[in-house]
Amino acid sequence: MSRIGGDARSTSLADVARGEHFAFDWESVREWVASDRGLVLTLSVLTCLVHFLFNGGYGYFRDELYFAACGEHLDWGYVDQAPLIALIARLTRHLLGDSLFALRFFPALASGVTVWVGGAIARELGGRTFGQVLAGICVFAAPIYLTFGNLFTMNAFEPLLWGLCALVAIRAIRLGRPRLWLAFGLIAGLGIENKHSMIFFGSGIVLGLAMTEARSEFRSVWFWFGGALSFLVFLPNLLWQAIHGWPTLEFLRYRQVAENVSVSAFTFIAEQGLLAGPFAAPVAVAGLAFLLFSREQRPYCFLAWGYLTVLTEMIVLGGKIYYLAPYDVILFAAGAVWVERAVARTQGAWWRPAILTPIVVSAAVAAPLAMPVLPVDAAARYARFWGVQNVHVEVQFGGELPQLFADMFGWEDQVATAAAVLQRLPMQDRERATLLVGAYGEAAALDFFGARYGLPKAVCAENSYYLWGPRDASNEVVISYGINLLKLGQVFADIRPVDVIRSPYAMPDNSNLPVYLCRKPRMSLREAWSILHSFG
Repeated sequence: MSRIGGDARSTSLADVARGEHFAFDWESVREWVASDRGLVLTLSVLTCLVHFLFNGGYGYFRDELYFAACGEHLDWGYVDQAPLIALIARLTRHLLGDSLFALRFFPALASGVTVWVGGAIARELGGRTFGQVLAGICVFAAPIYLTFGNLFTMNAFEPLLWGLCALVAIRAIRLGRPRLWLAFGLIAGLGIENKHSMIFFGSGIVLGLAMTEARSEFRSVWFWFGGALSFLVFLPNLLWQAIHGWPTLEFLRYRQVAENVSVSAFTFIAEQGLLAGPFAAPVAVAGLAFLLFSREQRPYCFLAWGYLTVLTEMIVLGGKIYYLAPYDVILFAAGAVWVERAVARTQGAWWRPAILTPIVVSAAVAAPLAMPVLPVDAAARYARFWGVQNVHVEVQFGGELPQLFADMFGWEDQVATAAAVLQRLPMQDRERATLLVGAYGEAAALDFFGARYGLPKAVCAENSYYLWGPRDASNEVVISYGINLLKLGQVFADIRPVDVIRSPYAMPDNSNLPVYLCRKPRMSLREAWSILHSFG
């Protein structure tokens, strides 16, 4: 059998001298690339390249700056997220630097691997070449996955971790290898340390197993060992939460009431189709039905019940619409297998491009709304053309750009304005001035860009910044913005407006933002900390 690099016979020194040992079998390469595994891997690499091409656009997203700040305060937990993202931020900045491309490198990589996982799940469910490729293309083309793969957030890694868990679970059942539940537990534990919503996925899988014939897995000690391993991986963060008074639960209760957009159950379900893409969504729906009703897929029916469980949990608890999106990689894979089976007897090759072309074209149409493809002015016009300039998942909004893009603008404008205010102060005031801001995004921007302007670290009482405290910052001379004037008035007797931060494409609360110079403190910052405390 031919292979890359020559045949399997022993090689003499004369062969090497003639270069025969290094002969490259291009026919074997072409055969492998044309195989199901080769095509899916090629698609995976192309996915990475697409994100590499566009992930340097616009500016840093609010949360990206915040995660970078958390990376400077490594801990087992944070008020508003699990700890893994901060560790990845720390490693990224150490290994690759601070550029947008560097910060978004691992999300792009995760996006490419998720495409491979989608194809692998389809293969495990019986998909052949077209089924695996269709699964990969659906994962690549889903608008929500285009967004996830182009931002440094926990969401970038969630579809990969959920998909890997499903892949391992399927193999554990199909191959009769219960020890694979250990791998499931390890991945699930890392998933919780990435984002706590992995707990909902795990609950869906357990309930799905209990409701189907796959409940026999409960009889294996390896299943319970896997659960114990998952808990052990999660335990440091759980203990951190207990020690700090369960701040994440308090944060989530606040967000649910004050920040998140409330939608009906019908709207929540309908918008899953928009996140998946109009032509890929039917593949996901077919996948759900295929897992539920196909006799062939009966051993894996638990995945469908798992989806329905998580869907119900998100509707009841009022989760954001994209919280369910990581499950799509599983439904895409199952649906792709069903589509392949459904058209297998069709004469001619026309049906393949007829299925794939609309999915790819719709992805191209959605891409400028999901990633920084167009110049910003063109992106604003494009959003207005499609009527989505006010798409948002939080209550406060109303800008030129969709919230996703608006949150990438204005941060360095804030820092430059704060630096200008500082430079106008007398020298004796500059040396003791403190930058006090109201929101974690503003604080993170000062921490990220401030060094190049010669600014001190920010002081803020929102989210995890609250736990980090005011440190030893003086409050004799304070430059402040983003804090309610009533709160500032409780802390300072002298508050004067000195400048305005302007950024036309930024979020409304970050544009035309007044900057105040505060003097004559009524109390120390530490004494004022509970007054300044907020969630965002």
